[in-house]
Amino acid sequence: MPVKRYRRDQSEVSCCLKYVIFGFNVIFWLLGLSILAIGVWAWTEKDTFNNLSRLTNIALDPAFVLIVSGLITFTIGFTGCVGALRENTSLLACYAIFLAILLLLEMTAGILGFIFKDWIKSQATNGFQAFIVHYRDDPDQQNLIDWIQEKWLECCGIEGPKDWDRNVYFNCSSEAVGSREACGVPFSCCKQTNTEINHFGLSSQGMKHTFEFSGDRSLVIYDRGCLRAGEEWIESNLVPVAGVAVGVSVLQILGICFAQNLRADIYAQKSKWN
Repeated sequence: MPVKRYRRDQSEVSCCLKYVIFGFNVIFWLLGLSILAIGVWAWTEKDTFNNLSRLTNIALDPAFVLIVSGLITFTIGFTGCVGALRENTSLLACYAIFLAILLLLEMTAGILGFIFKDWIKSQATNGFQAFIVHYRDDPDQQNLIDWIQEKWLECCGIEGPKDWDRNVYFNCSSEAVGSREACGVPFSCCKQTNTEINHFGLSSQGMKHTFEFSGDRSLVIYDRGCLRAGEEWIESNLVPVAGVAVGVSVLQILGICFAQNLRADIYAQKSKWN
């Protein structure tokens, strides 16, 4: 008995489209899982889960930011990956909705950031002040601020080195109680020169009151504040930053369109056989 052969109809699901969505979202799924795991590990190392009172400002905790970012990336990647692989229209709809909401939030943040520059600047200042105050209390915040000052912006404090007076360990009043960091600055404020660095993170000339009267101050410590350094970095890298933002937005729009097209193919296939 001859076997009937059915020609592939246009209503069938496109394998190319299906596995493109699946492939990209597997990457984001694993990336989100890795970021989430790093954030949870950081909280475990700090014993945060057993002592939530240590969270002085959860929004500024780098580990918490990693957990939230990883959870969002993992969720979006999971819905896109499984939705495409299983041809599940509900998960694909969730995937498209998540991407649309994220794109809308990014556009809103960009517009508001452009309009309310002074407010953004004020919030950045307040956040950096909190980092300085709790510099020795949270190792994650300490590592972050050291990276910003030494590796990224090459700066010190918010407006300058004097801002480190806000920290109880570096304030000059701590000298009375025997703090060897009193009137000093963190190691990350010191330039990489021939100046000898001790293990307390202070340069051998690294007392702020010394720099007030020393002509060699600019040769040893960054006297530029991180707020001004950040503004200069954004201005000098405006085109690359805008390019990355546009590229991310295009990928999100393509993801929404691909998910909607795949859903349409699945519905068309189901209607064909019903």
